[in-house]
Amino acid sequence: MLAVAGELAARGPRRTYWAASALWTELRQARRHGSEPFRRHVYNDFMAFAGASVRPIKDETAQRAQAAADWLLRAQQAAGDGGVSYGYFPGMGPPWGWKRSYPETTGYIMTSLLAFARRFPDPSIREAVLRMGRWEAEIQMPSGAVQGGPVCPPEQQTAAAFNTGMVLDGWCSVLEQLPEKDLLEPARRAADWLAGDVNEHGYFRTNGAFVSSDAVKTYTCLCAWALYRFGNLANNSHHRATALRVIEAALAKQRPNGWFADNCLTNPKAPLTHTIGYTLQGVLEVGVLSGRGDFVEAVRRSIDALQALPDKHGYLAGRLDEQWRPGTMSSCLTGSAQIAIVAYRLHQLLGEDSYRRCGDRLLNYIKPLQILQNEDPGIVGALPGSFPIFGSYMRGGYPNWATKYLLDALLLQLDAAAAACSPAPRS
Repeated sequence: MLAVAGELAARGPRRTYWAASALWTELRQARRHGSEPFRRHVYNDFMAFAGASVRPIKDETAQRAQAAADWLLRAQQAAGDGGVSYGYFPGMGPPWGWKRSYPETTGYIMTSLLAFARRFPDPSIREAVLRMGRWEAEIQMPSGAVQGGPVCPPEQQTAAAFNTGMVLDGWCSVLEQLPEKDLLEPARRAADWLAGDVNEHGYFRTNGAFVSSDAVKTYTCLCAWALYRFGNLANNSHHRATALRVIEAALAKQRPNGWFADNCLTNPKAPLTHTIGYTLQGVLEVGVLSGRGDFVEAVRRSIDALQALPDKHGYLAGRLDEQWRPGTMSSCLTGSAQIAIVAYRLHQLLGEDSYRRCGDRLLNYIKPLQILQNEDPGIVGALPGSFPIFGSYMRGGYPNWATKYLLDALLLQLDAAAAACSPAPRS
């Protein structure tokens, strides 16, 4: 009931009516254009949600990481240009099924696939990542920025700070791990553009044309992580100092209970767990790189509040208001995976087992929602945007970033399990 009330309060009766009308239209489209396996999956998924019958899976971690990586590679092949398809939406279109390449998320998918390749060596993955990095350089805007939205002709491109930071993240990962020096100059141009986009208060100016036009988007502080990393790579103190200013500005938006204001794509009163996860990861990882314990403590304050919210199985509402109350009835699976990632990282850094248990509870609930066998190969290995799949976030399909964050969380769960099995050092 809290979730129903939260959704009505966030939208109001009129917007709730039109949202319900749009959902009905999308369900009819899925029935008309989606494959029979997808239609059956939608039905089963809704029944599992309505009956609260999802049961966590504790094991299968390596198997599911491989399936996620395989799906991301299929998404690149489906796009056909070197980038990664926005995602697979079999009932949403036109075009139906696989969408065009998405520069923003292709960027940080490079980082995830390289992390997977470190644990499960596969030269083909590194080659796929290099194709992504070179494609991103080919379509980079003359200013050094990265365009918002799916790939489009140069004359239609509009800059977006967040997208630029996510592509810089991928380029930094390539530069750190692979002998691909040709990407150093595109990365430098992106970092210079990002640093120049920060205003006197520490916030990025250019949100882009594909999100609501609020003056501040706190979650863009995730760009500071990539900016700091590039500052280390290039030994550029200005980039590092700018990244610290961005995180300090983000922390000015944090309430005493750990919640962040102005922290959503569309509804800052009840932000998505997805954008909450972005903010927490940005603050934490810059804190780690810079040795700023106050940044780490700020994230700890948020996770201490968040870890009490999932139910006993691991379900977490996809929007949370300033009192950490649910703001929607569905779960944003991307956000659940991201919060699991931050919890696992706190466990690595601080050694407190409650954070590992928080990560496990969230991730083990998500695992059964990743389908490993289906007649539709576009579904196999992917994570939906929402649970149920026609919930309120990226409904009706599989955005590539959901599977990217699932992969990241699975790899961290493997790390946590390996650390737990390692013998304690002798004194």
